[in-house]
Amino acid sequence: MPIQITMPALSPTMEEGTLSRWLVKEGDKISSGDVIAEIETDKATMEVEAVDEGTLARIVVPEGTQGVKVNSVIAILAAEGEDVAAAAGSADAATAAKAESAPKRAMEEPQPKAAEAAPAAPAAVQPAEQPSAPAQSGASSTGGRVFASPLARRIASEAGIDLSAVKGSGPHGRIVKADVEAALAGGVAATAPAAQAAAPAAAAAPAVQPMSDDAVLRLFEEGSYELVPHDSMRRTIARRLVEAKATIPHFYLTVDCQIDALLALRKQMNDSAPMVKTEKGEVPAFKLSVNDFVIKAYALALKAVPDANVSWTESAMVKHKHVDVGVAVSIPGGLITPIVRRAEEKTLSAISNEMKDLAARARNRKLKPEEYQGGSGAVSNLGMFGIREFAAVINPPHATILAVGAGEERAVVKNGQIVAANVMTVTLSTDHRAVDGALGAELLAAFKRYIEQPLTMLI
Repeated sequence: MPIQITMPALSPTMEEGTLSRWLVKEGDKISSGDVIAEIETDKATMEVEAVDEGTLARIVVPEGTQGVKVNSVIAILAAEGEDVAAAAGSADAATAAKAESAPKRAMEEPQPKAAEAAPAAPAAVQPAEQPSAPAQSGASSTGGRVFASPLARRIASEAGIDLSAVKGSGPHGRIVKADVEAALAGGVAATAPAAQAAAPAAAAAPAVQPMSDDAVLRLFEEGSYELVPHDSMRRTIARRLVEAKATIPHFYLTVDCQIDALLALRKQMNDSAPMVKTEKGEVPAFKLSVNDFVIKAYALALKAVPDANVSWTESAMVKHKHVDVGVAVSIPGGLITPIVRRAEEKTLSAISNEMKDLAARARNRKLKPEEYQGGSGAVSNLGMFGIREFAAVINPPHATILAVGAGEERAVVKNGQIVAANVMTVTLSTDHRAVDGALGAELLAAFKRYIEQPLTMLI
């Protein structure tokens, strides 16, 4: 019997992924443990190993396909002694694959089915009208149902057009974009109040709706732009940021930290780093950055203020026993926050070398899920870009994130005298459900003490 190879769940939260590359081809012999494909999630590209043995009879999902659902069939394997051609032609397997995977094709407009309700507006920008599928009745067909393309429905909804009053020119009377635009130019009546009343309450639109893709594109001159479909990472970042800002009550606290002592200690430690032999010759065992001190100071501050080292859930507060700090790393197409586990226990040199390794593998999308999931707080540093001050968005399940600006010489007052000092501005974003203002201020004060007295981090 043919063996179905399905899309694996590479992390607890993974729902779909991109089948970026097949490493085998149809007809190849496969053994258990062989690497057969590369799957791209929203954060990493991971290799998939075969579980069963046999001959790859058919590749169901071609490489490059986006939005492949977890547990959907991606290939068919013929077991030992089984006829490969028969396995490849398995109708049941092909049907199951199509029904389960439903991969998202960028820039395609979904086709309606007779039994479906009116589809929601798709995420991708719609192209020109596509030919309608199955033979259907006209615009006001069976049972009062109106058949129209999703794009036509959306334009009609935005303009308040009653689709039952529009004559469709598409195949079998289907209403397409041109029909709605013609009706709009001709001044047809708005949607009937009775039809509006019949709409379910659950389907009511929010008070403020984002502009549709088509509405946005109408603002620009045709031919003055190109459309770049979103990849899975950008879609996930967008979704999580919207969720974070919509569901987490952000509260912000800002403080200036003088870092002259930190810069002096950093130089002293880097100058005294022992040399180690590598393939490239002798190199320093470590090279500390200001961000390494920030990670360590933030971890120690969360340890000193344990009530802020938490995560919010609706049923209980999660109080963490250790401090796992997420560090925002910019990568092509987005960002990721690899986690420095038990950062409060690690030396500055250990944090520095670990971050260099995590950042390098993050940029190559080679991190494992456990290396970027979880954590109790995070650090986002834009100081290297010359940014003086900013506020970061909390990344659940974190309750806090520290935004770090550039260290720069500023005029400060010391003992009644104006003097120059290196100052770094940091802003703490807190989840107000978990960390109140006074608690956040206590956490930020602890961080400031460690940063301004860096020797205390070594004790």
